[in-house]
Order: sequence, then C-alpha cells, then structure tokens
Amino acid sequence: MSDLLPDLSERARKLDAADELAAVRADFVLDDVIYLDGNSLGALPVNVPGAVEDVVRRQWGELRIRSWTESGWWTAPERIGDRIAPLLGAAAGQVVVGDSTSVNVFKALVGAVRLAPEGRDEILVDAATFPTDGYIAESAARMTGCTVRAVDPGAVPDSLGPRTAAVLLNQVDYRTGRLHDLPALTAAVRAAGAVSVWDLCHSAGALEVGLDAHGVDLAVGCTYKFLNGGPGSPAYLYVRAEHQERFDSPLPGWNSHAEPFGMRAAYEPADGAVRGRVGTPDILSMLALEAALDVWSRPDVSVAAVRAKSLALTDFFLECVAGYVPEGRVEVVTPAAHAERGSQVALRCADAGEVMGRLIAAGVVGDFRAPDVLRFGFTPLYLGFAEVERAARVLAGELSRPS
Repeated sequence: MSDLLPDLSERARKLDAADELAAVRADFVLDDVIYLDGNSLGALPVNVPGAVEDVVRRQWGELRIRSWTESGWWTAPERIGDRIAPLLGAAAGQVVVGDSTSVNVFKALVGAVRLAPEGRDEILVDAATFPTDGYIAESAARMTGCTVRAVDPGAVPDSLGPRTAAVLLNQVDYRTGRLHDLPALTAAVRAAGAVSVWDLCHSAGALEVGLDAHGVDLAVGCTYKFLNGGPGSPAYLYVRAEHQERFDSPLPGWNSHAEPFGMRAAYEPADGAVRGRVGTPDILSMLALEAALDVWSRPDVSVAAVRAKSLALTDFFLECVAGYVPEGRVEVVTPAAHAERGSQVALRCADAGEVMGRLIAAGVVGDFRAPDVLRFGFTPLYLGFAEVERAARVLAGELSRPS
C-alpha cells in the first residue's frame, strides 16, 4: 500500500487540476469533512440562505398574501418543474413540483393503472425497490383491484403479459447503486401495452435520464439528493404530454382544479401537468429548491459533464479501494460496468454499521444500509478526486483495525 500512496495521491492532484467542474464547488457550503452522502441529502448551495431570507422577510413578511401573484408563488410548481425538466430529458409542461416522492408514487401508480387498457389487473414492482414504493404499490393495488408481483428489473421483459397494467421501477437501486436499463425496459413495457412508472430519486441530477426520448409514461423523484434542494424539499411528478388529457390522479385537490378559485362542488381537472397538483404548495421549501437549481444555469454545468465526472470519481474510488483496503475485507457490490453504475459505490462487509460510525467520526461521511452495506454517494458538483483518495485511505485504516 505504501508504494501506491504517492501514485494515487499524485493522480488525484492531476485529476483535480484538469476537472472542468472544480470551480462549481465554491457554489456550496462545505468544510473539511469528506461528504459522500449527497445521495441522501445534498450539500447547501451558497445562494439558498439569502433566497430563503428574501422569501421570509420580504415576500411573506412585507407582501404577505400579495406574493401569491406578485412573487409568483401560485405558479411555482410548474415553473420549477420546467427547470427540472431538462435535467430529466423532458420538454417543458410535463413536470410539476410538490408533495413528497411517496405521495407522487401513489398518484403516478394509480394514474398508470387508470391509463392502462381495460381488463388489466396486475402491477409489477422492482423486487429490490425502496420499501415505501412497495408499500404504496400494495395500497394502489387494493384501490384499483389489482395484484402486485415483485420481479427483478432484469426479468421484467419476460414477466410482462396481457394482465400487466403498470410497472414501477427504480432507475438506480438505492442499496447497490446498480443502474437499470431504462430505455430497454421502457420499450418492453410499452410493447406489452402496459404503463411505465420510473422512480428517479437516485438518478436525477447525477446522470442522463431521457424521459421524452425513451417514451417513459410517468416518473417521480425527490429533489434533496443530487438536486440539493434541502431536507424534505418537494418532489416532482412527470406526466408525458400524450397522457395528460387522460391522467386521472387519485388525489384531486383544489390546486389541480380547472377553476381553483371557483370553489365548485364538482371536480374538473386542469389541463396539462397541473392536474398533478393537490393542495397548497409548500412555498418555503419550494423556493429554496428553486434557488438551489440555479447551479444548473452555469455555462460549465451540464448533465453530460456531471455524468462523466461521476464515472471518473467512482472509477477512481474503486481503484483506491482496491489499492488500499486489505484484500478480502470488503466486497464491491456496485457494478463495474459504466452502463450499469449510478453515482454511488456500495461495499459489503459484516461490520458495516460499526465501520461507518468510525468513518463518520474520522470525517468521512457516507451511510450504512442494513444489514451489511457501506454506501458512498458521489456528487460531482462539489466532490474532488483528492477527497476521494483520502476517503479510501481513511476507509482502509478503519477496515485494518483488529476486530
């Protein structure tokens, strides 16, 4: 290991010197901690505190109710949706921001079943999905008279049939970081006459998604991970333009009414993605998110550049782990192939929980997923190669401790 240390340290220095996104780091509030948990909660963008102060002191404090029109509060869900849309490979008018990911999964999945051809009564769900998605699928099934079948994403094409109404999949597995083949799986779902619903929580802001190009029907995702919107920041719902006229949300609130201030007893859905709204938007967190998205307006920031750096960072981390960590001490769970890797690296070891606790105490922040996974997220907008090399060295030191 001692022979590798200078080589990898020097390579990290050169990689940082050539990094076209290095200057973006200054747009975030950071310290000496090596933050490898941006796939759980992104770092604070430096412009957000000032933006939130303006919302609180001026827009709310001075303008008060006038801000619904004068400060653009009322149109924020669609306006911010249109800012997120390009990061998902979607044209304007198809993304609305609001509610949590869980609520949007429910809207999308029930809406998908209602969009499906008559007589279909089965929902396929990613067998390794985040638990909430599975819980909501079961509830949606009870509501719509469907059954739920859990399948591995790779087995979806062979599992589709004339009964399949909807398929709920994660583009990136939250435990392992495995990237699933969204284009091919979406095409298979469409060819079978079913409706696709994608959970993009671990991919939006980290890699190219291509919702429009690949024919995705519905999609949801959070904004507090790679989009750095802040704790509990509102999620988004994508409804493909061709489906909007028939999209029937199971949560028809006054905010999605064609005449929201008409206060009519009968519900009439608004046109477009607006029908994905429910109740009054959470303005404070929504406008914090809007400010956080400003980083994507920089000329040097693009999803393609972020993806390229993500792969370079994770490649380098895996190389450092291989060079520094005692052989056999950890198992790499994340696929090596770029086409199968998201923006995280998962390592398996029996004492993962204890190891992660020691890493955090040593200034390397990742997270632990039961029962035995060390999970490290790589946010290219603010993470450098020297940090990655140092994190691997600290990890090796912790893993070399006698048990």
